[in-house]
Amino acid sequence: MTQLISIVIPVFNEQDNIPVMIKALQRELGPLPYRYKVIFVDDGSSDGTAAVLKQQASMYEEVRFITFSRNFGHQAALKAGLDMADGDCVISMDGDMQHPPHLIPLLLSKWKEGYDVVYTVRKEDERLSYSKRQTSNLFYSLLNGLSDIDLEKGTADFRLLNRNVVNVLRNLQEYDLFFRGLVKWAGFKQLAVDYEPDERRSGESKYNFKKMMRFALQGITSFSTKPLYAATYIGFLFSLLSTLYVPYALYSRYFGEAISGWTSVIVTIAFFGGLQLMILGIIGIYLGKLFMQSKQRPVYIVKESNI
Repeated sequence: MTQLISIVIPVFNEQDNIPVMIKALQRELGPLPYRYKVIFVDDGSSDGTAAVLKQQASMYEEVRFITFSRNFGHQAALKAGLDMADGDCVISMDGDMQHPPHLIPLLLSKWKEGYDVVYTVRKEDERLSYSKRQTSNLFYSLLNGLSDIDLEKGTADFRLLNRNVVNVLRNLQEYDLFFRGLVKWAGFKQLAVDYEPDERRSGESKYNFKKMMRFALQGITSFSTKPLYAATYIGFLFSLLSTLYVPYALYSRYFGEAISGWTSVIVTIAFFGGLQLMILGIIGIYLGKLFMQSKQRPVYIVKESNI
């Protein structure tokens, strides 16, 4: 029987891009010797995305959709798509046309060569602003430096997963998901493919600096306890440094030299107070993840679907 390819596409306020994406996928997948289904996951869009998906699903048999009850985030949408996909392999990609559909035949050819995971690495796009490129580089530097995984700079959520890998990811019970790290952590036979991103057809990027930093912290705390060790080491270091103040205090006490005034004391208190709050914040992030995981709430809630 002809093998089935599932395409999972999370979308959020992408009503204008959906018809363009479907046409592009039909153009690329139509000539290939595979059956395919396209699963759009509407992550609680506030525009007409849900209505467009219903319309397109009524026009094309291969189009499926899942609509969330609210916005649960990109990673939750990916999880929903993987949970519903029944293909022999699953290709995930964004719905803004920046992940080029013309790369899909290459991903499939590498899959047929025996690779379980074929992931893409974005080449640096000179069209992006300097700040955007530096933010992206900072994201991967922080992630690789403070976690136990090693992701190439530019690693994207545009990837092909074999059915055995999909089954592993579907069975994970994590609440705070970070699929770029989970795919790397899972192992199997993996291959990276470079690509140049296409221009966004319409709309605007959903990732600002704040979301990128939160995404980095999510990845770091999901795959490493290094920040906790770092906090411990910093505590030990400053405890040792503080002992250097003891000889000075004793000297001043017995030889009658006045110790510096309140300004130095206030600065010291403010510094160590900030350091303690930072360390407590690190510990709090890990405790918060445990708290949310212990609730065992679903990662997403489906409002409507044609699957």
